[in-house]
Amino acid sequence: MIQLEPHNADLLLQIYDLRREEKLRRAREWAFGHFWADNLDEFNSICPPGTDQNAFYRQVTTYWDMVAAIVNRGMLDEDLFFETTSEALLIWLRVKNVALEMRKLRKNPLYLHNLEVLADKHEQWLAARAPEALGEIRKNILAMRKKTLGG
Repeated sequence: MIQLEPHNADLLLQIYDLRREEKLRRAREWAFGHFWADNLDEFNSICPPGTDQNAFYRQVTTYWDMVAAIVNRGMLDEDLFFETTSEALLIWLRVKNVALEMRKLRKNPLYLHNLEVLADKHEQWLAARAPEALGEIRKNILAMRKKTLGG
């Protein structure tokens, strides 16, 4: 077993603690319960500028993009992160199509790039350790969508 530096545990707990902050908690609850946009038109319909929904989207995605930057740069052990949370991956799977369109619209290939890189690494990590898990995650997301949207 690899001996990790204690700062990894401290940082992981700080990241977790930030998730408990009231505004971020509300934004996360909204993202998982109500964000179902496959493209920018749908996004603009449910998250118009100036709305709570738009603020929730930005708060959740930028939070996980910042966390992803920390993990991607090796400041937090990837295995430890992947073993303890899949929320960054789940968020990426939910926002991927919208984020890719936003990159083109904004002419900014870096928009949520850290999150995408981390999600790709997490998918590879799962494929090596729990090959069927990613398929189940995707299936669960589709089931949640159908339950929420009724179709």
